[in-house]
Amino acid sequence: MATAFTGMVDYLDRIGAGYVIHDPEPLDFDYVPQQIVCREQYQNQLAARFASIDRLESSCRAVITGPVGSGKTVLVKTFCRDLQRHLVNRRTINVAHVNCRNASTSTRVVQRILHAIDPGHPDRGLSIGELLLSLRKLTRRNSSHLIVILDEVDHMLRKSGDDILYQLLRIDEDQEGKGTLSLILISQEQVLDVLETAVISRMGKTNLIKIPSYREDELFKIASQRAELALVNGSYTEEIVRLIAQKSAPIGDARLAIELLKAAAESCEIRQDDHTERAISIDDVHAKDEILSVDMVSEINAVEGLKPHAMFVLLAICRRLKKDTSMTTGDVENLYAVVCEEYEESMKSHTTLWKYLKEMENRQLIKTRISTVNDGRGRTTHLSMPHFLPSDIASRLEMLIKKRL
Repeated sequence: MATAFTGMVDYLDRIGAGYVIHDPEPLDFDYVPQQIVCREQYQNQLAARFASIDRLESSCRAVITGPVGSGKTVLVKTFCRDLQRHLVNRRTINVAHVNCRNASTSTRVVQRILHAIDPGHPDRGLSIGELLLSLRKLTRRNSSHLIVILDEVDHMLRKSGDDILYQLLRIDEDQEGKGTLSLILISQEQVLDVLETAVISRMGKTNLIKIPSYREDELFKIASQRAELALVNGSYTEEIVRLIAQKSAPIGDARLAIELLKAAAESCEIRQDDHTERAISIDDVHAKDEILSVDMVSEINAVEGLKPHAMFVLLAICRRLKKDTSMTTGDVENLYAVVCEEYEESMKSHTTLWKYLKEMENRQLIKTRISTVNDGRGRTTHLSMPHFLPSDIASRLEMLIKKRL
């Protein structure tokens, strides 16, 4: 029986063996490296917005925008970590990072901020006003400066509006002393376009930092850094890392590059035995293409072949479907006119617009549904985008349109 049992658990021997991966942490999306690569320009820009942060009466603001996987969050996290170290003997800096995708209401946002600086703070039975009062008291009692990072802030703005931003920005009003809180907003979208004038005035339009997608050479450097930190020496080659960069380059997403590296390393780890070379192969790099890349690659293929005005139409659709689950063809035509005006182009005919919509449906970019109105005598066509994330498609389109025009 003992022999049989031993045979049953042999397959577990590879757990923790470290044939290929000696430290899995750098292959995690949330990992913050000691030094980020290919974002030095934006580190400098962010530091410039916080140039006065060493002064006790000073508060600073920044808005970071860019497509998925462009390094927005890791840029801000490394900046705040480095800032805490830099000012260790001059000013105590606390950091509260809130992902608004998971905390999309004003109340939840303030609760998360309070928990970051006081883990034991009660979060039930308190109004938003009482929570803000607690936040004000805590920051003053600790004689520290709090940097609040609202990541994916567009989720909160769509659900709760921007009043909480206004409240955070004026938290020092009518109080003795200033400079208790700085605010950094992170979003894929141009959030300044949806903020009230009073909030924009306090945030400052010049505090916007736009980050582009990564180029292939930058993705290569990122994948190389993570491979060096996570993988066993000799388990990968420069050519393997370059292949990973090439596979993720069409969308410029560092998260995809890191995920491809992790998947390749795990594939190599899984097939190890006494006779296997402990090195990541080309097959390992492609092993999980069907799982990892199908949506992203199909997204690229689906939009790359569209004509410029078809891209305008699709961009109009994506902008509406970021907040609504469906729209009518009448909505499409009106919003298409807005996009044409934005890019200073004349609209195509109604017939051409319908051809573009049909092409998009054939490419599975959109799905249409026809409903009857007026006792069955009229019909309305509704559009939705079930297979793709509208914000991701919109980001890709905006990049492609700039190249095509």
